[in-house]
Amino acid sequence: MKLTEHGIREWLGAAGIAAGLSLVWGWIAIYISLTAGSILLGITWLLWLAVAAFFRVPARQIVADEGALVSPADGVVRDIELVEDHGIELFAGKKLMRVGIFLSVLDVHVNRAPCDMEVQYRKYKEGRFLDARDTRCAKENESLVIAGTGSAAGKRFPVAVRQISGAIARRIVCVPQPGSALKKGEIYGMIKFGSRTELYFPAENGITLRIQIGDKVRSGSTLIGQVEH
Repeated sequence: MKLTEHGIREWLGAAGIAAGLSLVWGWIAIYISLTAGSILLGITWLLWLAVAAFFRVPARQIVADEGALVSPADGVVRDIELVEDHGIELFAGKKLMRVGIFLSVLDVHVNRAPCDMEVQYRKYKEGRFLDARDTRCAKENESLVIAGTGSAAGKRFPVAVRQISGAIARRIVCVPQPGSALKKGEIYGMIKFGSRTELYFPAENGITLRIQIGDKVRSGSTLIGQVEH
């Protein structure tokens, strides 16, 4: 199982704690109760595996079609709507299609670029930690958005991805700064524990939606939109 570098502190820290507890459980197993010590040892390492699994990065076949706009996250599509009040100053006055994806704690939490993308804008917003399924979370929760110019099928268009914390997620990791260039499907960050990711792109400009509300999506390998060649 490959683990993301964005979780080194968490999964190595958890491993250190598990190793320390294992010494205690080993002592209990030898001097007090073999059964109790063995059970505690097993539970400890199962919990560590659960933590490590959260930071997993499974192999993904990135959609090869040059006109593909791929999912930036794993999860379930919760809403699709046309918005103008999106809070992205770079695209002020422009109506954009917003695709909201809810990530449970069981989903892979790394975020990927939806297409080749030149990052021109980055904004962090402090906020609340409402449940990521709450319709208010998009505007009220802590969030970080990167935006810029996307490229697909020989066309250039506005594109943005917003990472939103949830009731459990309390840390957003986003590496790119303005001036960075991302490739389609490239991992650029993650949201630690339950959360929400939103993808923004033009409603026109020859981009056709390929998903609907309720669809299960996977980052990099699910087609969100098709840019006409």
